[in-house]
Amino acid sequence: MTALTDGLADGWIIARRNVIRTRRAPDVLLLTLLQPIMFVLLFAYVFGGSIKVPGVNYREYLMAGIFVQTVAFGSSMTGAGLAADLQTGVMDRFRSMPMSRAAVLLGRTTSDLLGNLVTVLAMALCGLLVGWRTHTGPGQVAAGLGFLLFAYAMSWISATIGLTVRSPEVSQTAGFLLLFPLTFVSNVFVAGDTLPSGLRPVADWNPISTVTLALRDLWGNAPAGPARGAGVPAEHPALVSLAWIAVILAVFLPLAVDRFRRAARR
Repeated sequence: MTALTDGLADGWIIARRNVIRTRRAPDVLLLTLLQPIMFVLLFAYVFGGSIKVPGVNYREYLMAGIFVQTVAFGSSMTGAGLAADLQTGVMDRFRSMPMSRAAVLLGRTTSDLLGNLVTVLAMALCGLLVGWRTHTGPGQVAAGLGFLLFAYAMSWISATIGLTVRSPEVSQTAGFLLLFPLTFVSNVFVAGDTLPSGLRPVADWNPISTVTLALRDLWGNAPAGPARGAGVPAEHPALVSLAWIAVILAVFLPLAVDRFRRAARR
């Protein structure tokens, strides 16, 4: 128990360090906030008039998808940050300190989660301005925000990539190569039943799709009929999303820890 407590405490210290570094580079935070706002405005005003989704206003349909897309892409910063720390020798300093080896990973993933929460707040304000509204109670709205912890699970995938390639540029590129198809072969921007038949099952089971649909259900922004998708993911998106989060953490958390131990020995 003491080891666990010490690890969590050390992880929080590392997280604070990363947050302070971000505050000292406001341009990075500004660019991180501008990208999702740009997506909201472009799809709401440029494409929104030509995209129809049964049973829901498109701007309300769009926002849940943009939330999930943004936190997923934000998780790629975890791998890039860890790769940068490896290149600059910060890891050598951490190894010389009396601290838990897991603290570096816990701190990095926690600080990136906090950064994603700031981005989500900015997006919510932007969404309200373009006409997004929730139609459920405070408890369901809060539960929907809780599903954005999906970003924490995705951070461990990014951490594994960053500790494997050891280059911030390659890590970020690899993350985008993974996330772009996941985002666009999904229900983020259009209903899954509008995709080619061969891609529909992929979109239905895509974790980004299931988390997005779970948010839409919890916020009262879900489409009607076939636009929801088909099968178990369309009927129980929240359960499938929780299963995806559990599987991702079960696979990539220990894998990232193993990669970190190997990288720290080099």
